[in-house]
Parts: sequence; C-alpha cells; structure tokens
Amino acid sequence: MKRRTKIVVLGSALLLTAGAASAATASDAPPHREAAALTGTAKLYRSAGDDITFTFDAHLAARDKADPTKATGTFTFSHYLNGFGARAQVEVDCLVTGGKVAVVSGIVTESDLPGAEGKRVGVTVHDQGRHDRLGYSWAATGRPGAGDEPPRCVSSAPFEKVRRGTGDFTVVPWQPEL
Repeated sequence: MKRRTKIVVLGSALLLTAGAASAATASDAPPHREAAALTGTAKLYRSAGDDITFTFDAHLAARDKADPTKATGTFTFSHYLNGFGARAQVEVDCLVTGGKVAVVSGIVTESDLPGAEGKRVGVTVHDQGRHDRLGYSWAATGRPGAGDEPPRCVSSAPFEKVRRGTGDFTVVPWQPEL
C-alpha cells in the first residue's frame, strides 16, 4: 500500500475507534438534569437611581424533585441610594419553578439591615429574556426583619422591572410527578 493510503486508513480507524468509545461512554451515562434551578443576576430599574441588585444560585437536585423544601443554594440582595442602604445573604429553604417563573425563599444568614438575620424572605423571578421581572415578599409584609415573615416558597408577583441589559436569569422548570 502506498504511504498516503496507509495514513488515511490508519487515521480513519483511529477516528472510528474514538467515536465509538465516546458514543459508548455517552450512552452509558444517565442524563443529568436538576429538578429545578434559578441562577443569575440583575439590577432593578428605579427612576431615582437606586442601586438594587439580586443574585441567585438556587438548585433542587433531581433526587429531591418531590420536595422543593430540599432546595439548596444562596441568593443575595442589596439596595443602596446616595451611599445608604443594606445588603443580605440568604440560605435557600425552598424553590418552586414553573415555566419561566421561579419562587425562592430562604433565611437571611448575613445582613447589615437591623433585625433581618434569621428571618425568612421570598423572591419571585419571571425570566423573559431581555425584559425580566422580579418581586419580593417584603413588598407586602414590610422590610425584612420589621414585618411579617412569609411561609416557605411564598413571595409577591414579579412587579419590578429589571434594568435593561442586566438580567441574565435562568429558570429550570420543575416537573414533579403528579
């Protein structure tokens, strides 16, 4: 056989072997999908120039899809205007999603907002691409630590607009067996 033919045959054999090995590995691995998730960051729009930011990293594992209270992760929020304001970090205690809407709740673990630590808050996100919206439980219950606490996975409708160019939310829809 000519040298060029040998190289082509050997190269083809290597490609076929590599392709078969990767196909076997891929077919042996079960598909991995979380039961639900909410991730991303956005700033809210306020005409007065408030700096309001929400960041989410909340997940419900596939093995826990029957119990949204087994969700894990954190979310943070901050609100500042003219150098005054506060921030909070929240440990997730529930996550429910449907389509492009997510409701997440949790307990404030760190905050410079007096009375907020140890209190539950909830947030709702509507992932609409470039026009995301957001709502939060304290719109109806009073600021975190000063009003009533919502139950797990409860928040308000997503009434706030996300500032143009800042919303990058991703919602993985929950599909429980009913």
